Amino acid sequence: MATSFATLHVLFLVWFLPSTFSLSFFFFKAESISNVSCYEKDKQALLTLKRGFTDHGHVLSSWSDHKDCCIWDGVFCDKLIGRVTELHLNNLRLGGEISGSLLQLEHLNYLNLRYNDFNCTPIPTFLGSMFSLTLLDLSSANFCGLIPHQLGNLSSLRYPSLGDNDGLYVDNLRWMSGLSAIQYLDLSLADLHREVDWLQIMSKFPSLSELYLYYCQLDSLNPSLGFVNFTSLRVLYLYGNHFNHEIPNWFSNLSTSLLRLDMYNSSLKGNIPPSIFNLEKLEDLDLGFNSLNGPIPSSVGNLSLIRKLYLDQNQLNGTIPKSLGLLSRLETFYVGKNSLTGTVDEGHFRKLSKLKHLYMSEARLFFNVNSNWVPPFQLNYASMSSVKIGPKFPSWLQSQRSLIFLDMSMSGISGKAPGWFWNWTSNITVINLSNNHIECDVSDIFLSSTIKVLNIANNSFYGPISTFLCQKKISKNKLEVLEASNNLLSGELSHCWKYWQSLIRLNLGSNNLVGRIPYSMEALVKLQSLRLQNNSIYGDIPSSLKKCSNLRLIDMGDNYLSIIPLWIGEMTNLLVLRLRSCEFKGYIPQQICQLSSLRVLDLANNSLSGSIPNCLKNISAMALPNSYDISLSYQMSFTDSSISYFENVPLVPKGNEMEYEENLELVRLIDLSSNKLSGSIPAEISDLSKLRFLNLSQNHLVGKIPEKIGSMKELESVDLSRNHLSGEIPPSMSNLTFLGLLDLSYNNLSGRIPSSTQLQSFDAVRYIGNPQLCGDPLPKNCTIEEQSLNGSSIGSVEDDSKNSSFYIGMGVGFSIGFWAICGALFFNRTWRHAYFRFADEIKDWIYVTTMIKMNLLEKLRVCLSK
Repeated sequence: MATSFATLHVLFLVWFLPSTFSLSFFFFKAESISNVSCYEKDKQALLTLKRGFTDHGHVLSSWSDHKDCCIWDGVFCDKLIGRVTELHLNNLRLGGEISGSLLQLEHLNYLNLRYNDFNCTPIPTFLGSMFSLTLLDLSSANFCGLIPHQLGNLSSLRYPSLGDNDGLYVDNLRWMSGLSAIQYLDLSLADLHREVDWLQIMSKFPSLSELYLYYCQLDSLNPSLGFVNFTSLRVLYLYGNHFNHEIPNWFSNLSTSLLRLDMYNSSLKGNIPPSIFNLEKLEDLDLGFNSLNGPIPSSVGNLSLIRKLYLDQNQLNGTIPKSLGLLSRLETFYVGKNSLTGTVDEGHFRKLSKLKHLYMSEARLFFNVNSNWVPPFQLNYASMSSVKIGPKFPSWLQSQRSLIFLDMSMSGISGKAPGWFWNWTSNITVINLSNNHIECDVSDIFLSSTIKVLNIANNSFYGPISTFLCQKKISKNKLEVLEASNNLLSGELSHCWKYWQSLIRLNLGSNNLVGRIPYSMEALVKLQSLRLQNNSIYGDIPSSLKKCSNLRLIDMGDNYLSIIPLWIGEMTNLLVLRLRSCEFKGYIPQQICQLSSLRVLDLANNSLSGSIPNCLKNISAMALPNSYDISLSYQMSFTDSSISYFENVPLVPKGNEMEYEENLELVRLIDLSSNKLSGSIPAEISDLSKLRFLNLSQNHLVGKIPEKIGSMKELESVDLSRNHLSGEIPPSMSNLTFLGLLDLSYNNLSGRIPSSTQLQSFDAVRYIGNPQLCGDPLPKNCTIEEQSLNGSSIGSVEDDSKNSSFYIGMGVGFSIGFWAICGALFFNRTWRHAYFRFADEIKDWIYVTTMIKMNLLEKLRVCLSK
């Protein structure tokens, strides 16, 4: 045979998980076994294309003029004539310009530039002249601008993929009428809201089998239509849009073709139409995160081929129909976060032998099965928080040997945890049994090497903490989150922390722990959150904790500690520092101002003295504008594949204690209340323009409220009550339009309360205890004199003649007094000498007395500094 194969490649179409929603191709390229060379015109066109690219990783190094272009990386040629037919340039970190030299590749039918970065440049219009293209993949390549109408000229195009470029938009879609061969279309993240007839346009393509339009700002599915001609449609992803209406009935027309339907988070409302469960070939259905209400139709049992069914986070009510138990191919069932009620029993799982993922959390269901029930399934994931499972510990769990994730928090389980529980599965990664009434000796707990999260908070676990921490059988654990607060744990913290070096979050708060914080905790170098609050721990905070440099949250409140350590300023990653009610004495160290990332500073209810550091303005997280940062949410939470664990910190932002969890990252708080602080409020505190909660109440502060406090425009709560503040309320406070709480009571403030909608909206009790304060909302009206003291020139009604008489009389009196004394000294020499001798003696006495007191003060200062 004269002509042999130049290149052999095999094309595989691979489906990923629904979260990927994209078409992907894998290729195998064999060695060249032919003498057919690359067509020179194609070779030069490719070299021109390369020159336009920015090739950060030098991935196109094989594109050399000295080599046959048919063996270049990513290039495929026709096996007979050597013309370039396919370019696989995906995921190469390419950028720059796409050269028009592509037009010279007359046989090119496949162009893949997926997962590159073209820096928000427009899609080249000349691509609409590449008439041989059957596949064009520009997805996730950072293109922006109008999708060119010229693409409608590609009548041979079967697979246009432009998705995941969130800067693209269309002015209309009528140009798509020329894409007569289209089978696959991905326009996800493109703005399509200008095209109101998108549904009718898409339904005119008889060969269209996959349509991806998620997050496209669509607002209507045309529920009034009775029929939509999607005769070949197999995959339809519409999640993340804004439909704000019921599910249309025309979906029932797709019963013979549709395999996957995803309308997650699309503002759907109304009842689930029973007809949608008549889609007999449906394998995946996601209606989660909408506003659907009413019951789950019993026709759900008709989905005989369904593998994944998501109905979670809606407003569904009623009971779960027994027909669910007929879905023999069901692998994933999410129904949590609804208003469902009633009993779930063995019948609901009768034929669910393939069930792997079960999410029923936050639904008011009663899981009522026999104590000897053996489920037909083997779960990997079981989330059943708030589902009533108890009072007995569920014995059916013992049969679940494949469990990776278990959440049975708030499930009404009480009594002893069975002995088999702690070693019944070797695959478990997450155990959450919090907020039950489970009794267990912590020495009985066994942690497998796979477990990362153990949450047993709010139970009745008991025993010395050291018997748990120092067990040799768990010395090789890989635990990252230990949440054991609100139990009956006792004893001193051990020195076995070398066994726990994987810990990221540690919460032993609200137990019966005693003793000192051990220096050995320095071994926890990965630790981001340390919570030992509400115990009986005493003494110093050891300086060894400096080695835990990743700490972002420290909560040691409600203990018996000594002083705030100076080294705290070295913990520059700290976001939350809660040392409330610790019996601290001494000063607030200036080093606290070095914590530039700090968002919560709570030192309330201690015995701190001295002044408020004026360097607090250096805490830039409270001073500088910053938008919502997704990385911050990771700093404040633990996220690992199937779980998110958020910190839960009690704070007192507006006078009442509140639990902050997911929204903790949004808090900016300084609470120094109930101490013995003196001096004035530093004017520099006004620089903290992002502060939301400020509490300096119940101290010994004097002076004025900072004049520029009104520049702190995000303040929601200000409590300066029970101090010795004086002067007027600054007029700038009327700028604080977000104030939900203001308390200035029991100070020495005077003058009129500034007029503003906000300041007059608070009860008078928030201003009482200031006898010289007047004006609304206080019952005391401001007199003319008080208005004058408040800087007002209005109301001065004294008669000019009375003023003149007053000043004339004062002048006469001064003259008589001056000459009565000074005249006698001037004319009588003996009196004059006696007076000046007396003045000299007084001067010497004042000088000596002053120097003695200054020396005493200096000695006292030296002693205190030691």
